[in-house]
Amino acid sequence: MIKITKRISEIQYAIRDIVSAAKEYEKEGHRITYLSIGDPGKYGYDIPNHIKKAMIRAIKENINFYVDSEGIGNLRSAIADYENEKSGINLVEEDTLVTSGVSEGILFTFAGMLENNDEILLPGPSYPPYSSYAKFFGATPVEYKLDEEKAWQPDIDDIRKKINEKTRLILIISPNNPTGSIYNEKQIKEIINIAGEYEIPIMSDEIYDVLSYEEKVVNPASLTNDVPIIGLNGFSKAFFMTGWRLGYLYYHDPLEKIKDLSQNIARMARIRLCVNGPAQLAATAALKGDKNYLYDFRKGIEKKADFLYKRLNDIPLISAVKPKGAFYIFPKIDLNDYWKDDKEFTLDFLKEEKVLFVYGSGFGEKFGKNHVRIVFLADYKTLDDAMNKLEHFIYKKIK
Repeated sequence: MIKITKRISEIQYAIRDIVSAAKEYEKEGHRITYLSIGDPGKYGYDIPNHIKKAMIRAIKENINFYVDSEGIGNLRSAIADYENEKSGINLVEEDTLVTSGVSEGILFTFAGMLENNDEILLPGPSYPPYSSYAKFFGATPVEYKLDEEKAWQPDIDDIRKKINEKTRLILIISPNNPTGSIYNEKQIKEIINIAGEYEIPIMSDEIYDVLSYEEKVVNPASLTNDVPIIGLNGFSKAFFMTGWRLGYLYYHDPLEKIKDLSQNIARMARIRLCVNGPAQLAATAALKGDKNYLYDFRKGIEKKADFLYKRLNDIPLISAVKPKGAFYIFPKIDLNDYWKDDKEFTLDFLKEEKVLFVYGSGFGEKFGKNHVRIVFLADYKTLDDAMNKLEHFIYKKIK
């Protein structure tokens, strides 16, 4: 048996890991309803035509060679303009770096910032790769509380209690995955103040920032020039380009406190040569082109959020907080003595009803446990059928 490293053996990604169980049932001939992965394309949301045409045009024009490691200049400029227009900040092309999805941006940043025994403060619950990548680089992910009783808002006192001299950065995810909550301006200012006291940057995951229903999403970079902000965004969720694997980093750093970090991340990007060239030209068209389709998309997912929120709260043993953005809901399960934990609940429900959610502890062992994440991108008939099956599953268990 060949020995493997401890760091890779500890990598976990609940969103994909749970799918293997569903695939086994499919091999047996069962049809599975997947409400587990936040991929608009899987649920019939099509990439806008002007983006597809730009991709095809790039291929026909033979843009099939290696491009700049930091990204094509036109795209980087478009990213800066897009972020400036949204948030009133002042980025230029050199403040951006194109990545193979947001996940690569996380990997690059953590590679540049984290070493053994370092810590990062991340929301509990949160998107799993943050925790996994932190551990990969020998650091400890420390969850700060998102308060379910207060619509999953960040507990500022908990952040103050957990930050220390080992903390290298504070992570904000707003709108949040998996809860759909949005940090308000007061809370973000308080987090900025804490980061300033400890002279550390904030990492801001903004992949769902244009998918808020009514409440305005506040960009931390718009509130400070003193605390460096490392922004993460991409083209998967709002532009439906999930399989194209395209994201970006930006640095809001007027005082150049993280200039060395950004330069060394650019050096690391050279190792993987570049991001897909034709896709970058298509992404440029996405940023510069018509975005009116987003209005209907937002309204549609808001109505589905309302629908699931009401249905879930009518089912025994289940309670849910209404999301304010993105396309996830994170209900709490009163396990009682019926199930050992949320993973057993999820696998039992899959076995009995052939519907797949993601177990909540995969988003954080402390604040994610006893929950499940449900994606509500499917059509109403599918969602309604899934809720009927969940209701049947619960009643059968408690009768």
